[in-house]
Amino acid sequence: MKKQVLVSVDRGETRVALLEKGKGKRTYRVAELYLERRGNRSIVGNIYKGKVDNVLPGLEAAFVDIGLDKNGFLHVDEIVLPGVETVRRGRGSVEGGKKITDLLKPGQEIVVQVVKDPLKSKGARLSMDLTIAGRYMVYAPTGEGVGVSRRLEDKERDRLRREAKGLELRDGGAIIRTAAAGATREEFERELQYLFKLNDVLHKRAEEGSAPSMVFQEADLSVRVVRDIFSEDFEKAIVDDPKQHHRLVSFFERTGPELVDRLELYEGEKPLFEQFGVDEVLAGTMSRRVDLPSGGYLIIDYAEALTVIDVNSGSFVGRGKQARLEDTITKTNIEAAVEVVNQLRLRDIGGIIVIDFIDMARARNSREVMKTLRASLDEDRTKTFTAEISKLGLVEMTRQNVTEGVREIMTRACPTCDGEGVIKSEETIAIEVERWLRDQVGEEPAYLVRLNPRVTAQFTGSSGSALRAVEADTGKTFYFEGSEGLPLDHMAVTARGTQEEIAEQAVPFSAGDEVYVHIIEPHMYNVDDAVAKIDSYLISVTGGYRYLGDKRLVRIDEVGRTAATATVIDADADDDEDDTLESGARRRGRRGGRRRSRAKAESASE
Repeated sequence: MKKQVLVSVDRGETRVALLEKGKGKRTYRVAELYLERRGNRSIVGNIYKGKVDNVLPGLEAAFVDIGLDKNGFLHVDEIVLPGVETVRRGRGSVEGGKKITDLLKPGQEIVVQVVKDPLKSKGARLSMDLTIAGRYMVYAPTGEGVGVSRRLEDKERDRLRREAKGLELRDGGAIIRTAAAGATREEFERELQYLFKLNDVLHKRAEEGSAPSMVFQEADLSVRVVRDIFSEDFEKAIVDDPKQHHRLVSFFERTGPELVDRLELYEGEKPLFEQFGVDEVLAGTMSRRVDLPSGGYLIIDYAEALTVIDVNSGSFVGRGKQARLEDTITKTNIEAAVEVVNQLRLRDIGGIIVIDFIDMARARNSREVMKTLRASLDEDRTKTFTAEISKLGLVEMTRQNVTEGVREIMTRACPTCDGEGVIKSEETIAIEVERWLRDQVGEEPAYLVRLNPRVTAQFTGSSGSALRAVEADTGKTFYFEGSEGLPLDHMAVTARGTQEEIAEQAVPFSAGDEVYVHIIEPHMYNVDDAVAKIDSYLISVTGGYRYLGDKRLVRIDEVGRTAATATVIDADADDDEDDTLESGARRRGRRGGRRRSRAKAESASE
């Protein structure tokens, strides 16, 4: 499989895209996306000198202050101390019967590495088993032996073990990475010297620094991703920023000189991500729905504890007159299995994932779907574990969650629904307002209430039956004002007084006033008429249906508490005269005095 890497650097963020082209394919597809904001870099891989804040035997863990807003979480399994075996032997204890309270004390200073970013309400996950990543190897100062990535073929793994046999590791350990395919012993030895120097620097900083402080910072996104995945399989890496291109060239001159020629500086007219179609894919990661080639689709829903992916057949009903239901379902599920993995990689979805495939009658078809799913997961660099299809057609799987995905970085919770995805309806809020109004009444006979016009419509609609019922119960008179910009659940009493005083403030017009309005909808009962709105005040325009969607100058005929009737002026005038009419209406409005002048200006601007 051929691969390319795109690196796009802007003032505020760095974006990296991994493109893949399978056998027999003509074009590349976007396989993975990574984003990093300047003010919100990932801290995975960073090493800190921290101070133990609290030790909790019940959780077999300690909370460590590393200088961030939230303390990091250190589990007993991740504790590495001189002379203490790290293999656990029973709940709450390690080798030798020692408990976590015997290993760590509040106030103790320790060196830890972040293995998982702070996510949502949780702090960073920490480990005392430090690692320093290079291009070919990951050096572990506290480890032992040499391991080889399981993603490599068995023949290559055996060759790499022979190449690495007898390497001087300074009483530490090392893991040979997938990117080391084809590497030689000389390249391993050269990189180890570089990793040893980094290890000496961080130990010196740890000894001299005070806790909490950072003693080693992982490389930025572009260097990190290219370092981890760029290998002989890649055709090239294209970078649109000269400074970042220079950084990558310098990095590979030290670690992989043979790959420097594959680094290309992009100088095209179109933005890099637009040129390769990445922007469209990036925008698609925000959608719940993902379409499948044959007409089916996926629905992806995110919850606190897990991510649920639902498979639907959609418009796909099989092919040909002899199409059978089982074949249609199986084909949809196979397509879904491939696309699910694509979306997991694109969106970097982690944690528990539940896939609801369409129920299949034959076990053979279920096995074929699972085979396709596992084959697709072989291309995923992130660790996963997948269970079999249950009797309900569900597949449970886990995927390692280390950093925030594209969706989490690019979005925030809706301020209206607070991330719930639903809000109260206008009818529900109107019922709440009705109860609320009964609690607001005092000795004054009339009240001016500020509401969203869509809520007000619940009172004034259906001949005002709801409003009459509230006034009959309370013996008070209510007037309404407000604009579409108000939150739907906003409710406030803005004035109290006599009916004449409140009517003066609430009713924006008098009979004979001329107002420029936007005619927006047909009248509910009179087919020739139409309705205009100025905030929550309704104007029924006689004969206005023919001007639906237009802006017209109207004369107010009759004025009511919540609505008025009007007639179009100069009905046969050309649309070219609208601007002149609007300015004339504004001049008349300014001479009208009192609150009408403000209402006319608002209606003209609307």
